[in-house]
Amino acid sequence: MWNRRLGRTADHRVALFRNLATDLILKGKIETTEMKAKELRSVVDHLITVAKKDDLAARRSAAAYLRNVTTKDGKTALNVLFEEVAPRYKDRNGGYTRVVKTGIRRGDAAPMATIELV
Repeated sequence: MWNRRLGRTADHRVALFRNLATDLILKGKIETTEMKAKELRSVVDHLITVAKKDDLAARRSAAAYLRNVTTKDGKTALNVLFEEVAPRYKDRNGGYTRVVKTGIRRGDAAPMATIELV
């Protein structure tokens, strides 16, 4: 599957999606390239599905993936995921993110998109 590699090695790709997923959970909306956004959608949907279980195994699984980033008000990405994001989607069966195409990046003409939590 050539379109999922994004021109990166496996370790670099995993690190990229860990960083993007952490930022999306903390901020709620980020802008990136269209292909990265489409691939990130499945990663974040899986994290939210795991967080909806809200048990110790789910918390450990999400903690192993998310970066340990703290916001200005002292919340970590893991706490935001389990206390704010997951309860918002308890009655929803998937489709937690939306990808909206925003245009073309000026420097290299890459198609850009925003990904946001619905």
